[in-house]
Amino acid sequence: MMKEALYGGVNAAVLTAMTPDLSVDLDRMARHCQWLLANGCNGLGILGTTGEANSLGISERISVLEGLAERGLPPAVMLPGTGTTALTDTVLLTRRAAELGCRGALLLPPFFYKTPSEDGLFAYFSEVIQRVGGDIRIYLYHFPAQSAVPVTLGLIGRLIKAYPGKVKGVKDSSGDFANTKSYVDVFAADGFEVYCGDDGALHALLQEGGAGCITAAANVGSAISALVYANWDRQAGADAQVTLSAIRKAVTSAALIPGLKALVARHTGDAGWQAIRPPHLPLSPEARTKLFATFDACGLKLTPAG
Repeated sequence: MMKEALYGGVNAAVLTAMTPDLSVDLDRMARHCQWLLANGCNGLGILGTTGEANSLGISERISVLEGLAERGLPPAVMLPGTGTTALTDTVLLTRRAAELGCRGALLLPPFFYKTPSEDGLFAYFSEVIQRVGGDIRIYLYHFPAQSAVPVTLGLIGRLIKAYPGKVKGVKDSSGDFANTKSYVDVFAADGFEVYCGDDGALHALLQEGGAGCITAAANVGSAISALVYANWDRQAGADAQVTLSAIRKAVTSAALIPGLKALVARHTGDAGWQAIRPPHLPLSPEARTKLFATFDACGLKLTPAG
């Protein structure tokens, strides 16, 4: 396990709560963030894929950053997603995160134009880094199934060389552990932090020298993830990983974001959590019943939400 990573440990890819009119519900979201920090999370990956960030406008994303800070969430534990298709929007969001006190930002590559060259991606990230300035660290987001733009070893190597200490890590949501391990093998010895987006890979990644996870299932399974992290080199960690893998399999048995919102709604007793922006839709009653049965079979008992 990598020690002293900036976001080392368990980071939830935090759900974004919404009101019936589909505006962001900052009070509800802040309560969930506080619950996560009290139940095993070391950090909060806000405004990511699970947080429906690409369904939010730029001004809304800034309001989320500011609103959570205003509600007492420490910016130092937030790792906001700030990568967009537009260079200037990415710079704007990343600068605001830095101004609020976030230590890092997670950046998707510019994902609208497909098959960009490595030179083009290097130029994009270089412009962002130079324009943002300051001390905020840049984390790269490899999620080819959604972005269709991979973050390759070659690109990472060039960015680390050009901006030592600035490009600090990567989140791998490819689900390909061989790829995740390659990031560790090539770059971790120099302090480059590797996080998995797949809860099922957490124990194996920690044993290889990774830093932790940034995952959707941590919205409900963070306490088990914390057990894996705390016991990464003991049998207790391997045992907890069996449960964590079952949780991951359960939450991915339904549409992921609507399913997680349904689970949080049940856990909190707050049906408002099911509000979600199209094209996502709430789960049907039948799908909810099936998901709840599958999730409950994992044996996880959630502590009451605040």
